[in-house]
Amino acid sequence: MTALPPAIAELIAALGQLPGVGPRTAERLALHLVQTNADEVRQLAQALVSARERVSLCSTCGALTETQPCPLCADARRNAALVCVVERPVDILLVEKAGSYRGRYHVLGGKLSPLNGVEPEDLRISELEARLGREPIQEIILALPTDVEGDATSHYLAQRLAPRGVKVTRIAHGLPAGSGLEFADELTLSRALEGRQALR
Repeated sequence: MTALPPAIAELIAALGQLPGVGPRTAERLALHLVQTNADEVRQLAQALVSARERVSLCSTCGALTETQPCPLCADARRNAALVCVVERPVDILLVEKAGSYRGRYHVLGGKLSPLNGVEPEDLRISELEARLGREPIQEIILALPTDVEGDATSHYLAQRLAPRGVKVTRIAHGLPAGSGLEFADELTLSRALEGRQALR
């Protein structure tokens, strides 16, 4: 088989850096793109650049947004006394799909992992504490993964926030152990939210 032109090889390498895209998928996508109408490829490229330039993190909760604050934080109909803490911005979309939660959110931006060099100051914990001082928050719901790091982060947050007088709960373990929110269906996630329990 003849070697691919360098431009295609570079495109395959670039696509291969995307999450969930293996070498074969990257090759298929690259070959498809170089044989597609140039206007369609230009439109795709413009959409990629535009999305990256227009979307940022909400200054309040850390969600992906085009406005400050994000529509979820700006919505006066949502319960400001409830804040659901998640690991990543995409987790907000997963909780919203369940359709049963009407509070606000806070994205940590990761979970504690000393072995990987992730310490409390690397997460958006101080931002959460700042919100406790200026918002009428009564309950923090921890919706973190049920793996070792997620458990450690939940217990750390429960201990750190306890002196602030806020109720700290964790969604019920209706989620598969060792997995994240992306693997939960809407019903499981909805029941997990409803069955949350206080951390002691």
